[in-house]
Amino acid sequence: MIDQQAQHTPRSLIVTFYGAYGRGEPGAADGAAAAVPVAGLIRLLGALGVDPPSVRSAVSRLKRRGLLVPARTATGAAAYGLSDAARELLEDGDRRIFGRPAARSSDGWVLAVFSVPEQERHKRHLLRSRLARLGFGTAAPGVWIAPAQLYEETRHTLERLQLAPYVDLFTGAHAGFAATADAVARWWDLDAIAAQYRAFLDEQEPVLRRWSRRRTVPPEAAYHDYLLALDAWRRLPYADPGLPSPLLPEDWPGGRAAEVFSRLHGMLRTTGARYAQQATAGP
Repeated sequence: MIDQQAQHTPRSLIVTFYGAYGRGEPGAADGAAAAVPVAGLIRLLGALGVDPPSVRSAVSRLKRRGLLVPARTATGAAAYGLSDAARELLEDGDRRIFGRPAARSSDGWVLAVFSVPEQERHKRHLLRSRLARLGFGTAAPGVWIAPAQLYEETRHTLERLQLAPYVDLFTGAHAGFAATADAVARWWDLDAIAAQYRAFLDEQEPVLRRWSRRRTVPPEAAYHDYLLALDAWRRLPYADPGLPSPLLPEDWPGGRAAEVFSRLHGMLRTTGARYAQQATAGP
């Protein structure tokens, strides 16, 4: 489940910025992410209403977590770039955030069954949290379930985190006594997920309406609204497992929310990049 309070915090906005604009040029020879000067980060977050001390504090926390690494710009200014681990996390996230195909009822399910020795119980918590972030529901204690389309992503994530030895994965069909739609309602809190989509729509549909009426797209305004929309959206595809539409309530808001984000992305991202480039290139 998404923590609504986590949205639009300085730390979250910095991660969102690097995901949108801070990875360097695609196809660069060394593959390195851009080194964003500290002064540039302060300008970029200032455009979103974040004060400089909050930016510095958030950068320090992200550095301690190993997501940002110190660097220098070509002129020698202090800067931060993405660590290899952070780059991999962002690349993994792209597949979810920018367009995951809907599951089909015929695709079946993937089950994750895990057992962790008591002396390594901290890994039990990590497993549960990672499976939840991938969109798994709980079928029974120690048995987690998701649409089969999440199999490859789940396998990759567990291997990357060195959790694969504790987990067995199975794929198959639901052949229980209850109707699958009734079982799904037990495995996931669909009301809570729908509420998160509606909160996104309440915030972002008015933004889309405003931009739909505008004749021009000023770079700073595009950057501002795109970063906030992406920051609000990027957790939703992880809360939602992407269930087949026949298993969802008739008024499911996920499709409408995805359409709103897709349209904002198409309208604003490229023009917002011009402002981001200007802000990071300044003295």
